[in-house]
This record gives sequence, C-alpha cells and structure tokens, in this order.
Amino acid sequence: MSAVNITNVTVLDNPASFLTPFQFEISYECVTPLKDDLEWKLIYVGSAEDETYDQLLESVLVGPVNVGNYRFVLQADPPDPSKIREEDIIGVTVLLLTCSYISQEFVRVGYYVNNDYDDDQLREEPPQKVLIDKVQRNILTDKPRVTKFPINFHPENSESGDQGPPSDHATEPEGNEQVPVSPGHISDGGQ
Repeated sequence: MSAVNITNVTVLDNPASFLTPFQFEISYECVTPLKDDLEWKLIYVGSAEDETYDQLLESVLVGPVNVGNYRFVLQADPPDPSKIREEDIIGVTVLLLTCSYISQEFVRVGYYVNNDYDDDQLREEPPQKVLIDKVQRNILTDKPRVTKFPINFHPENSESGDQGPPSDHATEPEGNEQVPVSPGHISDGGQ
C-alpha cells in the first residue's frame, strides 16, 4: 500500500494560450509520516519519437509530510517552443505529472494535450511557420492515465528496498498497475 495517495488533481486555466503557465491544484493524503520531502514534477513531452525534446517544466519539493490531507497549487512555465520541433507544436502531445520519494517515482498522471490554432481560418489553412501566440492548448482532463509504482517508503526498515523506475524516465514500464480514474476524482475544475 502506498504511503501517499493523490485524492484530486484540478487543472486550472484550461483551455489556455500555449504560452500561459500551467497550474494544477493537487490534493493528496499521507497515511504514514515520511522523513523526506516528496518531489513533484511536471514534464512536457515535446516529441513522441524522441525524449530529448521532453522539457522538465517544474520540480518542487514538498514537505515535511506527516499523516494528513494536503493541497497545493503547482505552477509551471509553459514549454519553450524553440526546444520543440516545428512539426510537433501543433497536434496532440502528453503532459506528465509525477511524484517521487527518495528518487523513486511512485505515481504518474498522464494527460493528453491538444495544441491547435484558436482561429478557424488558421486551422483550415495553417501558416508554414507556427504562430505560437495564436496556438491554444487544451489539456484533456476527462481521462487521465494514472500509473502507480510500488516503492519502499521506509527503506530504513528494510535491507532490500524496492526500486521504482528512474524518475526522469518518460515511458511506462511493463507490469505496473494501471488505475482508471473517474473524471470526478481527477478533474479540470468544471471547465
């Protein structure tokens, strides 16, 4: 059983301009006290074919973590469009919200993100060069993909600590639990 459980994630300001900062209101519960901080990360997948285009948008440490319920807003700058291939800006990509404890990732919430022009004329006849200030992003919050990884939250109590996947790994390892989440559990704030 996990020592930390996400109880709700609300995506704020959605849809928004591509250049608008991301904001996620994250609620979670801790069922056992933890000695170290939790590390929350937001990663923008810049290309489905090449993870070198992934951008770590934010990484924050949250603690101390005692038994109880917690809520905070994670805000992150938008991805740098100059670090994304021009052909990958418009279309569907992925945004990953991860949480780790002692460098062991134990939960990942993946959202599809649709980037498209906010103008019908530009959608029908896209310019050769992307007009980034006219691109709108829409985080598809109704069906997030939640993956949980078993880790050892108390390695001091055990000689053989379970290891989660590397915290910067952006693909889903085999054999881990897939948890369907209802839209009411992880939501977009009613938008």
